[in-house]
Amino acid sequence: MKALILAAGYGTRLYSIVKDKPKALLDINGRSLINHILEKIIELNGLNEIIVVTNDKFYGHFQDWAKEQVNISHKITIVNDGTKTPEDRLGSIGDIEFAINDQKIDDDLLVVGGDNLFDYNVDDYIAFAQSKPEAITMGLYDLGNLEEAKLFGVAAVDANKKITSFEEKPAQPKSSLVAMCFYYLPRQTLGLVSQYLKETAVSDTAGDYIRWLYQKHDVYGFTFTGKWYDIGSVEAYNEAKEKFK
Repeated sequence: MKALILAAGYGTRLYSIVKDKPKALLDINGRSLINHILEKIIELNGLNEIIVVTNDKFYGHFQDWAKEQVNISHKITIVNDGTKTPEDRLGSIGDIEFAINDQKIDDDLLVVGGDNLFDYNVDDYIAFAQSKPEAITMGLYDLGNLEEAKLFGVAAVDANKKITSFEEKPAQPKSSLVAMCFYYLPRQTLGLVSQYLKETAVSDTAGDYIRWLYQKHDVYGFTFTGKWYDIGSVEAYNEAKEKFK
């Protein structure tokens, strides 16, 4: 299994804080956001490589960061998607496809958004995902508030945790379960990313892919508990610094 961390965004909503620094390298209580992620996945059974996909603007930042990770035994690969501005970014699904092709990935793939901050033990998620080897499993979080859910991709699941609907920022959410940009893609499903892009040409948001995918393929949702922050705004970043320990 390989882990792919998506870190090719330009942090436009966080520009007053990030400026010329990638969002995934922002400090939260003495540790960068990406290191918080690594702490949760680095000991996963079967993990053999960490791949970080970024853009041309921040490629050097992540190369320098990778050189500093002397205590991590796994190989760390930094991939440059070649984009230079927010206007030409590939989007999350475009970056997943780019990394798969660039690195010739032929392995199960754990995809994690580089703006995820959480304290859940990922072992249970992986065990659930690997119990359904033909399906894709996405991470969900129950906000417990339908109004707040309107700002996210919202999923509904059946009794077996299979996704039965998915809507991006719905006006009337069917549940308070929201997508975390956390996906387990078994090796045999990787080709679905290219199939989706060929059919839709929409590469920007993972939610569009999930909405397309669950109607064609089995997709399951695993609900994370504990604390979770989507570091997409100054307010979310400040809240995380205050509350995430």
